Amino acid sequence: MAEYRERESRLDRAVVWSRTMPVATGPVTVFPDGCMDLIWTEGTLMVAGPDSRAFVAPAARASEFVGIRFAPGTAPTLLGIPAVELLNQRVDLAEIAPSRTTRELVDRLDNAPDRVAALEAVALRFAADRGPADPALTAVVDALAAGATVAETADRTSMSARMLHRRSLFAFGYGPKMLARILRFQRALAALRTGVPAAHIAAVTGFADQAHLSREVRDLAGCSVRTLQNR
Repeated sequence: MAEYRERESRLDRAVVWSRTMPVATGPVTVFPDGCMDLIWTEGTLMVAGPDSRAFVAPAARASEFVGIRFAPGTAPTLLGIPAVELLNQRVDLAEIAPSRTTRELVDRLDNAPDRVAALEAVALRFAADRGPADPALTAVVDALAAGATVAETADRTSMSARMLHRRSLFAFGYGPKMLARILRFQRALAALRTGVPAAHIAAVTGFADQAHLSREVRDLAGCSVRTLQNR
């Protein structure tokens, strides 16, 4: 039986998680959330870039996964690569970091008695080496997550529309409008999973109407609202 656990990380705006599952487990659908993950699994460290649509992970060939999920806008600074270069991709850390460094990290995690703590320590080291994410970009996330428009967000963060878009590509992998859509979708998804009626969700999470919610779910999740409610 699959088991998933997560907790807040000692690293600001991050969550550490672990998943164990039978090797025969079928594909898993991951919905876009604006985040990026650093993931260990049996001799491999990979980076999951930001998604602009649902990602279907193939049937698992491993039984244990450990990851750290970085809130939108935080991973590019830690990893030293623009998010847009990893949009809708899963890449080996060795493609981003020196191969020797990656091998040392993988070996450390492979042999760690507590892989969650070991991976968290890796992320904390990255943060110490590269510094925190730009607070202006975390302010963008917080504003959009609270339902602010792109224009309001630009005004609050003292950026022009062009600057906000350019910096968003680096931090999030797409423009602020797309990030706003994804964050709104996540608000709706959380409510759908509690059994709240779709019409009410549409009204309180920023959609024009229920039909708008249905279109966005189909576009971002690749399925219907009813399917999400039944998962």
